[in-house]
Amino acid sequence: MGVYFVRRLAQLVLVAWGALTVIFFLFFLLPGDPADLLTGSDGKIPPATLEKIEAKYGLDDPPLVQYANYMKRVATWDLGVSFKTNESVNEILGRTAKASIRLGFWALIIESVVGISTGVYSAVRRYSFGDAVVTVGTIAASAVPVFVLGLLFQQLFGVFPNQHGFPDWMRLPTGGIGPDSWFLFVIPTGGQWKYLILPAITLASVSTAVVARVTRTTMIEVERSDYMRTARSKGLSERQVLMRHGLRNGMIPVVTLIAIDIGTVIGVAVLTETVFGWPGLGSRIARAISSRDYAVVLGLSIVVTILYAAANLLADLAYAWLDPRVRLGAKGLDK
Repeated sequence: MGVYFVRRLAQLVLVAWGALTVIFFLFFLLPGDPADLLTGSDGKIPPATLEKIEAKYGLDDPPLVQYANYMKRVATWDLGVSFKTNESVNEILGRTAKASIRLGFWALIIESVVGISTGVYSAVRRYSFGDAVVTVGTIAASAVPVFVLGLLFQQLFGVFPNQHGFPDWMRLPTGGIGPDSWFLFVIPTGGQWKYLILPAITLASVSTAVVARVTRTTMIEVERSDYMRTARSKGLSERQVLMRHGLRNGMIPVVTLIAIDIGTVIGVAVLTETVFGWPGLGSRIARAISSRDYAVVLGLSIVVTILYAAANLLADLAYAWLDPRVRLGAKGLDK
């Protein structure tokens, strides 16, 4: 397993490098000049001044030279300076990544706990009224766009209670991130949890529905397998059969979904962050792309790419823990 882990870790580095390289060179295909963004001149700056600015930031170098210089800076975690705000990308990253990780962490908790438990219940009670309710609910959650669901939540739990004089404990903020009050980085304290509820549920809604449906399908397939009948014939209780044999073997596709969602909910939750005014990575990258602030886009994209690659690494390790055949295959490859 040691060699298996090292191999997957090397793949993570290659994926991050490849994604950064592609994004870097794509910016040279976009129209406009970053130097105009620095000055806000919209092409009206004198050519001599423009040349000085380009020389200062290395924008007059050939693309390959700029790429080599940028990779050298990345190796020391110097992500450059925003062309638009002249703020260090490292500072922007520290601020936005912190907000995104907090929101994404709780969205993943909701997705995992609610999605898996609902899917298992639906599989065990299939064709019952509860199964029908779960099926209709997951289809509805998957069909409603995230930004529409966010706006509905704002009206139902924020605007409506305020208009009708509901008590404070029944009102939820419709936007913003609230005071910086957290325990162990991701656990809200004081009134901070109120700002987290609506965006976290909104962000997790579609993924939770998908996880529930996949869990139901895989658990039904597992229920029909021979080893489940063998476990029951040995006298194990239904709970032991379900938890020890069924759930563990049915979780492999679910682990894949959740692992993929790690990068999504933390790095590119643009719609949710925009609707609720949550200052995270996704909304910041979107603004940087629209203004062609490529230093910010590249710097923040590195983190998103690493999150995706690390999530896949965790999924591979989870496969090896859930399915002994993966471990045996890894040993065979190591030989």
